[in-house]
Amino acid sequence: MTIVSPPPLPLELPNEKEKVTDESTSSTEPPVKIPYDTNGALDDIPGVAHALELFLNSHMFESEDYCLRSDPKMERLYFSTGYGLIQCVKAFMSYADEDILAGIGNTKQGNLIAMQHRKKAASFTSRLAGYVVSSLNTTGVGFIKSMTPVERHAELVYADSLFEKALLGVVYSGDWLAFIKEALNMRTTINIYRVLYKFITTMDEAAPSGYDESIDIHFRSGVYLGAGMSTLILSLMPSKLLTIIELFGYHGDRAEALSILCKAGGWTSTSDEPSIPISEEGLRRPICDMSLMVFHLVLSSYTFEGVDVQMADKIIQWNARRYPNGVFFLFAAGRLALMRSQPEESIRCYTRAMEVQSQYRNLHHVSFWEIAIAQLALWDVKGSLERWRDLEREATWSKAIYTYGMAVCLLEGGGDPKEAKALMEKVPNLRQKIAGKSIPMEKLVARKARKFLGQGRLALPALEIAYLFLAITHAPREVVAKKMLVEVLDCLKELDTKDKKSVGYWDDFCLAKFLEGVCMRYIAYPDPDAIIPPDAPSVIELAGISENDAAKAAVSAFEDVFRFGPKIELDHHIVYHTHYELGRLLACQGKEDEARTQFHLILSGKYLEVGSSGKKGRYSMENALHMRTHAALEALGKRNL
Repeated sequence: MTIVSPPPLPLELPNEKEKVTDESTSSTEPPVKIPYDTNGALDDIPGVAHALELFLNSHMFESEDYCLRSDPKMERLYFSTGYGLIQCVKAFMSYADEDILAGIGNTKQGNLIAMQHRKKAASFTSRLAGYVVSSLNTTGVGFIKSMTPVERHAELVYADSLFEKALLGVVYSGDWLAFIKEALNMRTTINIYRVLYKFITTMDEAAPSGYDESIDIHFRSGVYLGAGMSTLILSLMPSKLLTIIELFGYHGDRAEALSILCKAGGWTSTSDEPSIPISEEGLRRPICDMSLMVFHLVLSSYTFEGVDVQMADKIIQWNARRYPNGVFFLFAAGRLALMRSQPEESIRCYTRAMEVQSQYRNLHHVSFWEIAIAQLALWDVKGSLERWRDLEREATWSKAIYTYGMAVCLLEGGGDPKEAKALMEKVPNLRQKIAGKSIPMEKLVARKARKFLGQGRLALPALEIAYLFLAITHAPREVVAKKMLVEVLDCLKELDTKDKKSVGYWDDFCLAKFLEGVCMRYIAYPDPDAIIPPDAPSVIELAGISENDAAKAAVSAFEDVFRFGPKIELDHHIVYHTHYELGRLLACQGKEDEARTQFHLILSGKYLEVGSSGKKGRYSMENALHMRTHAALEALGKRNL
């Protein structure tokens, strides 16, 4: 691990001369032409840009109010879709039925308005003739070329609104029939984005300079966003499913998707600043930046390919100067700090995010969640408990997880055991479904709650969820060695005094050994994104052993899990997660072939253990583990794990 000094914190804002500003944008509201003329639909773009600036600067109510005053009937192309996007954000923040329904209603309206502005589709006879006489321009790039600028924007906005409506529809419907219907809408959306992007690349290739200036920057940024995100989503699909999708002509090139999203701002890996200034940017450029941050900082929990934390850092630094009170960029700064094993700085960022924005209370729930995990990364169990309480009291995303989080923090933090038991009794009945499917983490916590109620105890329950939420991964090495590992060793000592024939004994033992191995692994090999200060204690000072000995201890602990795994009664997932963590440890040691063997075992479909009942079946968090294993397998030899 290379020891480096921490970079300047993203939220230590520069002086006024260094601030990124948009001198072309007046603080006054852009005028809106009345009455509305569809041929002048693009004249509304400055107004929507103003609404977006308000929204990203955490003036959400003012942004909504401006949109409603500018277009009370929601009949204007860009105001209707802009307002619909705001409602989508609200819906995904709350998961409340009324917000989701409002979002669906507004995206449907935006979709309808876009339809009214689109170029009329050619008749079947004309389309048939178009296949014979290409100059008729009835489909593809030729059809896009034949459009007016307003019609091209309407095509783009139509795809955007269809995409938003599909996402909200899946969340609200809760059944697979609706999922299939919305999947077909997604197919339409992807096809539109593909054709629009091909139009831009074709026009650019024909231009002498390689850049066609006749295509306006707002249309460009929108196409970059749609084409980049749709390709990125495809690239995140499991390889088996992606193979089927590719038969229909779709592809998910991760590098291409990220490159397209970077084009909107002119971001490159070799420069700290974007090449496109604010005065020349397109309307959707900030959303492209946010999409890149989500991939590098959030989706990186499930994949390795293409993840570039340094790129995310550059984007955050620049946007933090542009939007010093922008809650979304404060969220990103908090996530970046946690990925660098700086949970205290992460908490500071999320706390400030709550301070600068009080209009959308639901956005505070993001901070509560992230702070709860950051507190676990510091092994401040009581501090984490308070954030779980906040979530259980206010948020609606997953009452089962919040309640379980409270219960395990009480159990492991010395809280009231009666309150913990009462909370555990509630957990199984708080589960919900999305698109007709149970949420895997909710299934796990409900099962663990039932296990607690059945045997009256759980081993290391808070540390287990700390592992599942990557809090151990992002914990400072000192915390892992001085706090987390101590908890594990104390648990193992207590288990030595227990009857090995008691119910759940080997589940507890294997979990403790697994967590011992995980802690030892991160003592030996911290997460590759972690920043270790130059004055940090050495491994020997922290754990009393060398990095090499810590790695050996991790392997020994994992081998104990394999040895006693067949005696597990309920927590079969421990064995599979152990193979995953052993594979990552072997990869850190440069033993790629041995690591590959461990990953292939998980993906093989073989039953790696059989419980005392002799039954074989699925295990908790199986799909999530498969995603991470696929990602680790693809990253072998390319980056550190």
